[in-house]
Amino acid sequence: MSDLTSLTIAEARKKLLAREITAVELTGAYVAAIETANDALNAYVTVTPEKALDMARASDVRIADGKGGALEGIPLGIKDLFATRDIHTQACSDILNRFKPKYESTVTQNLWDDGAVMLGKLNMDEFAMGSSNETSHYGPVVNPWKATGSNQQLVPGGSSGGSAAAVAARLCAGATATDTGGSIRQPAAFTGTVGIKPTYGRCSRWGVVAFASSLDQAGPIARDVRDAAIMLRSMASVDAKDTTSVDLPVPNYEAALGQSLKGMKIGIPKEYRVDGMPGEIETLWQQGIAWLKDAGAEIVDISLPHTKYALPAYYIVAPAEASSNLARYDGVRYGLRVDGKDIADMYEKTRAQGFGTEVKRRIMIGTYVLSAGYYDAYYLQAQKVRTLIKRDFELAFHAGVDAILTPATPSSAFGIADEDLASDPVKMYLNDIFTVTVNMAGLPGMSVPAGLDAKGLPLGLQLIGKPFEEETLFKTAHVIEQAAGKFSPGKWW
Repeated sequence: MSDLTSLTIAEARKKLLAREITAVELTGAYVAAIETANDALNAYVTVTPEKALDMARASDVRIADGKGGALEGIPLGIKDLFATRDIHTQACSDILNRFKPKYESTVTQNLWDDGAVMLGKLNMDEFAMGSSNETSHYGPVVNPWKATGSNQQLVPGGSSGGSAAAVAARLCAGATATDTGGSIRQPAAFTGTVGIKPTYGRCSRWGVVAFASSLDQAGPIARDVRDAAIMLRSMASVDAKDTTSVDLPVPNYEAALGQSLKGMKIGIPKEYRVDGMPGEIETLWQQGIAWLKDAGAEIVDISLPHTKYALPAYYIVAPAEASSNLARYDGVRYGLRVDGKDIADMYEKTRAQGFGTEVKRRIMIGTYVLSAGYYDAYYLQAQKVRTLIKRDFELAFHAGVDAILTPATPSSAFGIADEDLASDPVKMYLNDIFTVTVNMAGLPGMSVPAGLDAKGLPLGLQLIGKPFEEETLFKTAHVIEQAAGKFSPGKWW
């Protein structure tokens, strides 16, 4: 049975439709894998085996009747940010204690409509605020990868650490994730998986717990480029309940795989060569450039001059939106309530107990930059910088660049409870240095595994595309994947 969990989504789909395996068998194999591994990895915060097997039985009936959907019988993990009807949805925060919504997010409903099976809810940084999955109320996720010859536990990246770890450890065939400043791409790079943040508006945000509404976007984490393409096609849609979702046809992303790169221009931004970047990252980047050149693409040097302002601007815009969005958690209607002597005291005590340290930090930063005396000096300036960042990309694309290649992260995965990072939040924020520009500009970005560092840990390359041209990213990432090969961790759990 355990061999079934080694199948990619594409392979499992083929075997299910050929009736070589059943959805119940496939789901049972994943349920067994979760039971064995989750105590060690802490990837799932809620497992739903009965629901999963019920959904799998229904899938088998549909397959037998010739009515199988695009993901019929495929077992998926769902990040705890997506509302799932009558099932634990807490954004891994104590303030949403015991919350079970009476509605389904549009993205997960799209997946269920296509026949996917839900295995459970995946661990994440609290309210998606973090780069290591250490801010979760349920404790850190452990990366399935370990450095060669070391027993040190590593972070899987964040905020979608549970999604990335579960996919890498084969505890689900694929997983939903979200990306506000790199929360799909950074954990994908740290775990040797593929993650794509689609263009802002490609997937509905309805029913996804909000962090920063102008930056948040849902996307998949999968084992390879083809699986990510299959998942994104099902996840994406226009939605009347989300006015920021865009009414454009959803392409067959899988059809882009294998297309030629001849005639394509790949931009290499000089600003991504940052001080102190490890030599291994530069070597990996050069290797990626060589692979794309060999595939027929033209490599051109470009400049994105406002890149250096992206991280500080992001850490003004995102906390500002977070402080506004998280004002709704007050202990009145749902979630945690800590009684006080009056309503104001109840608000204070509930929020003090319910929010973790990092969430409180960002709420305070956000409230500060939106306050009367500082709004113009900070928030307004950050929005102007955001416009300039977007314009940098527009000028590059206008000059004929089809996609941009950069590193995904400044290093491989680091240790859990790293003292240097724990004592300095800014150092932790620097993990997002290569990814935040994409969210600020609303562009699609993708991380694809490209190699291993000297410690035997995975490293990823990032591709950035034009708005709603995810197909270009898929075909380009597929070339890198074919050249680099696939990577999976040695099993220790």
